[in-house]
Amino acid sequence: MIIRKLFRFESAHILRGAEDARCRESIHGHSYKAELLLESNRFREGQLVLDFTRVKEIINFFIDIFDHSIIIWKDDSAEFIEVMKKFSSRWVILGVNPSAEQFARVIFWFARRALAKEWNVSVYSVIVHETESGYAQAFLEDVNNESMGVILAEDFAFSKTILEDNDSRKRFTEILGAV
Repeated sequence: MIIRKLFRFESAHILRGAEDARCRESIHGHSYKAELLLESNRFREGQLVLDFTRVKEIINFFIDIFDHSIIIWKDDSAEFIEVMKKFSSRWVILGVNPSAEQFARVIFWFARRALAKEWNVSVYSVIVHETESGYAQAFLEDVNNESMGVILAEDFAFSKTILEDNDSRKRFTEILGAV
């Protein structure tokens, strides 16, 4: 059986290497929707795969780091990164270009680790809608595909504002290791 939990966040980015110059050369934002699809072949108590409230407790703080943040690729120019950090109190640096495709992979990667202790539940896929008509869907084989970019905990960096929000540093450390 598959269950789905929907999350929403507003975020800005620039997509280096994109075909469209507006995406490649200008900071722009989107109203993202992220769908987390979980699967299990057994029910828990109450005949549930996993209570939706529990899913939100486990995953929402990670999704929330992207909300109203500028998302920066670690391989962008040092000058660009410093300017973004200087003029935004909420920023996230990723080891991959912040496209819908990579967001789907990153959220899957995180959710898989965060849910590892949950009995008999696994991540089936993650769908990230960048627009009403465009989305990317990631599966485990995509997350593990190094030709799509390697996702490493040590490549994440977060602004002080994000780390201080809701004790995020402690929660990141529990799931990802030191941040």
